[in-house]
This record gives sequence, structure tokens and C-alpha cells, in this order.
Amino acid sequence: MSLSVNIEKKLGDFQLRVEFETAGALLALLGASGSGKSVTLRCIAGLLRPDRGRILLNGRVLFDSEQNIDLPPQKRRVGYLFQGCALIPQRTVLQNVELGLHAKPKAERRAAALALLERFRLTALADAMPATLSGGEAQRCALARTLAAEPEALLLDEPFSALDEHLKWELELELAQTLESYGGDAVLVTHSRDEVCRLADAVCVLTDGRSEPVCSTGDMMRAPGTLAAALLSGCKNLSPVRVLPDGSLRCEAWGWRLPAMPVPAGLSHVGIRAHSLGLGPGPLSLDCTLDRIIDNVFSYILTLGTPGGGQLRLECDKQTPLPTPGSPVQVHTDTKEILLLTK
Repeated sequence: MSLSVNIEKKLGDFQLRVEFETAGALLALLGASGSGKSVTLRCIAGLLRPDRGRILLNGRVLFDSEQNIDLPPQKRRVGYLFQGCALIPQRTVLQNVELGLHAKPKAERRAAALALLERFRLTALADAMPATLSGGEAQRCALARTLAAEPEALLLDEPFSALDEHLKWELELELAQTLESYGGDAVLVTHSRDEVCRLADAVCVLTDGRSEPVCSTGDMMRAPGTLAAALLSGCKNLSPVRVLPDGSLRCEAWGWRLPAMPVPAGLSHVGIRAHSLGLGPGPLSLDCTLDRIIDNVFSYILTLGTPGGGQLRLECDKQTPLPTPGSPVQVHTDTKEILLLTK
């Protein structure tokens, strides 16, 4: 199973250039609002025509600008789970699910729809109208309708964005179980690194319409290569960096001089995760001032003033003895914790 996307699309001043390939797993398109994630899904589904490029699903051409191929949505065998579920308000839960079974003979639709309702724990709601459903029930109904058509690829457009945290957790578990038995390709659009970590096997970062190379979710969290990926992965400590004549690195925002190390071409910033900083002396130390202590439920967040004028954020457990705000403190990290980033 594979979905290959290499397309360009101009919308006003916005230019989309996206290239990625899946391999029978869940790929997350991770990016901030306006980065082109939903536009990409609409192009794959056939709801929006790219200006140029190619889209293939399991070797079948869905779109090719050079060959003038542009299959209509109903022939692509792509399931699209919209934000807000997009259920037909005048139809019952059962009737909404039956819409996904239009390719089956009429005599078989009812039995197939009822089987899907049972699978998604919606049997008791078969005659309910969408307006009476909870957010979770509507989401399950939309997913059942999408899978009813037996799509070869599943497109998930921020499916948890309107849900509270507890319900989101439950539906994430359900979706993960569904995808395990689904077997096809799936693309999840999200701006949440937590959803990526919990659900996705691989990730493609989108920034201002441009895609970065696909990498494993673990690799993106351990070593994001760009400033955009570091921000999306949750890194809070970022500073412009300058390579000095002796090869050492000066972190301009913090006034911290780091030792020479192999750096990528185009190095522009360094990042240090909040949990990668420790209090006290260490291999790489910096004298700071403790500005504020924030209670973060299971940890403390310390904001630190630095010699460069910028702030550092340090996260520690609640057993850590803490100085009082305004006190001088020393913080440390290790070379292996330094994220070397390009733009």
C-alpha cells in the first residue's frame, strides 16, 4: 500500500509545494494553521485540482498534470473525514452510514450499515438525528460512513480539534484500533505534536506551504532539523546562533558560548528542550537569574533570565529543591542535547 504525492498549487499569494510518500502506515502532516495541510488533503481527495504534479495511490494515477489525468472524487477510492464530521442533518445515523455504501446493491446496504453501527457502538442510535449526537458519537458515525466505502486511503482533517481532552483521548484510542485493522494508507492533518506522537508512524512537517522530508515520529522529536520542526515538536528554548572563528557557537539570545561541534550547512538557530536543562553546574553551564516558578501540575517550570537578555525555560520534577525568584542560579546541559537547526 502506498500513497505518493508531489504537487503544486497556487491560491492567491499562497504557494503550496508538497512532496511525500506513505507506505501502509499513518503519516501525519504537521504544521501551523495556514501551512497548507487541509489544501493538501483536498487535492488528494479530488476536491481541489493542483496546478501541476502527480498523485498515485497503490500505483493507480489519481492526478497527473502532464498526462491530463484528474479522476473525480468518487473514482479515487479515498475516504475523507472532515472537520466537524459533515453529517447530513436531515438523515438518521443509519442513513448517514448508508450513504457510504452507495456502491453496494441496495439490498445489501442495510445489513452492511447495521454491521458498521455495531462495530462503532452506534446501534442504539440508528434512528437518531445528527443534531442529538454528542461530539464523540458524531465522530464515530462520520468514521463509520467514511470506512463504509472501503477506501484505499483515509484522510483525517484534524478530527479531534473540536473535542474536549477526555473525549479526545477516548477517540484517539478508538481510531488507533480502527487503523490497525484498516490496513490502508492514512494521512492525519494536525497541529498537535501530542497527537502525532500518540498516533503517527511518520511525520511530514509543512511550513508556509513547503513540505520537509518525511521522517519517523521518533526522529522528529529527537532531532528536528529545522526551526519550524523544532517549534512544532514543542521545543521552547530557541536562539539565533553564530559560528565564531574558532568554531565555537554563540547563542545570541542567551549569551551562551557552546563548544565547537559539527554543524549543518545553513545553521541558523540552536534549541534546547526545557527538560534537557538542569540546575547546578555541569558539562555546559550558564549563570542565570531565576525570574519565575510556574506550577505545572506534575512539574515546575522555571523561567530564567540570561546574560544575553533572552529567557530560558527549565522543567524539573517537584522533588527538586528550588531557589527563590530573583536568586542567581546556574543551569547546565550536555552537547548531545543541543538541537542544531536550519531555516
